[in-house]
Amino acid sequence: QDCFVCGENGASITCQEMGCERSFHFPCAMEGSCITQFVEPYRSYCWEHRPEQLVEAVSESTNCLISMDPVEDRVSYGTMAYPACKHAWFHQGCIQEQARQVGTSCFQCPLCHDQQLFVKNMLIMGIRIPSRPPVWENLDLYAPLLERHSHCDASECLCPLGREWREAVSEGTWQLLLCSSCASEGIHWICAGLDTSTASWECGSCAGPSTGERE
Repeated sequence: QDCFVCGENGASITCQEMGCERSFHFPCAMEGSCITQFVEPYRSYCWEHRPEQLVEAVSESTNCLISMDPVEDRVSYGTMAYPACKHAWFHQGCIQEQARQVGTSCFQCPLCHDQQLFVKNMLIMGIRIPSRPPVWENLDLYAPLLERHSHCDASECLCPLGREWREAVSEGTWQLLLCSSCASEGIHWICAGLDTSTASWECGSCAGPSTGERE
């Protein structure tokens, strides 16, 4: 099948309207203003036969709840609304990006916060909602924040095993002390010239020129 949007062959999606022979590639759907529904029976429609939202006309002053930019004065492929919440208007691209960011667990109407009916309506209107938690709950993104500083920052480290070595006991010659203020620098007790009974240490940046324990 040839895609009616880009003209290339290999189009695997055909409009479900009886008698319509328009086919398109899934990536071409947005450019061609087509809709693929993400609920059973997973129908797809071309720009001419796609479902329309039954929402009252919007005033000229209405803005997208997400981007705060003006929307069209009526529902269209690019301007969407939530019929159960007459004041919730948004751009199709904005609500799709929100769905991509928050996933199924947090996707809801940006105004009334209804979730169940809102999700169903958006799926029918072609908004794809990833089945996952929000992207900000991906712990891999924040893994560096959970890492503890693990090497000696002394100008001359005296440890024969190198800056990365530290004893795994609470007290010891090569126990690594982290800065008690920022924890972003560390030093071996001996490299700092401190007694092993010293419980805290501050790096040069936090201690300043005349206060705190310094290297």
